[in-house]
Amino acid sequence: MKTITIEGQLRSEFGKKATRQARSEGQVPCVIYGGAETVSFSAPAVSFKNLIYTPDFQLAEIKLGSKVYRCVLKDKQFDTVTDELSHIDFLELVEDKPVAVTLPIRIVGQSEGVKAGGKLVVKIKALKVKALPKYLRENIEVSIDNLELNGNIRVEDVVAENIEILNSPRIPIASVVMTRQLRQEEAAEGKKK
Repeated sequence: MKTITIEGQLRSEFGKKATRQARSEGQVPCVIYGGAETVSFSAPAVSFKNLIYTPDFQLAEIKLGSKVYRCVLKDKQFDTVTDELSHIDFLELVEDKPVAVTLPIRIVGQSEGVKAGGKLVVKIKALKVKALPKYLRENIEVSIDNLELNGNIRVEDVVAENIEILNSPRIPIASVVMTRQLRQEEAAEGKKK
């Protein structure tokens, strides 16, 4: 799994004044929680670019002095006016503690309905899951090989070992719909008969 390394420094001063000062220096205030202790630190805004502006699920390895924390991105906040990154929350991964994250869906295979002239419509691009850190992965693969024309693949159809899917089981992930051309062809055949 992809891991982004971020080097930061522990924050010793807190409050509005210290936070404004850190942001004016190009630093982003951050918090790591979920482990033995809550850690406040700041790091340069540019070091988060590859972690935040991507649809991929990645781990963050945060180096603060001699300590290294393995984390996942939990929350990010942007300034309402400038749209700059203003704060990040990380959740520390503890081996025996399940973690809830959002994993992207990767559609694989070739649908029977698409081969017959239908159009694949992807309804959701990610699933909320709960798993131990050792079972986390970059994405969840969903096979559409058996997806027929006018058919759906729902959350309940997804098979993921050692991962609990938190989304409602009836939500459709992808479907194959009839195209206008296919409908017109079927209507024309119906008139001929």
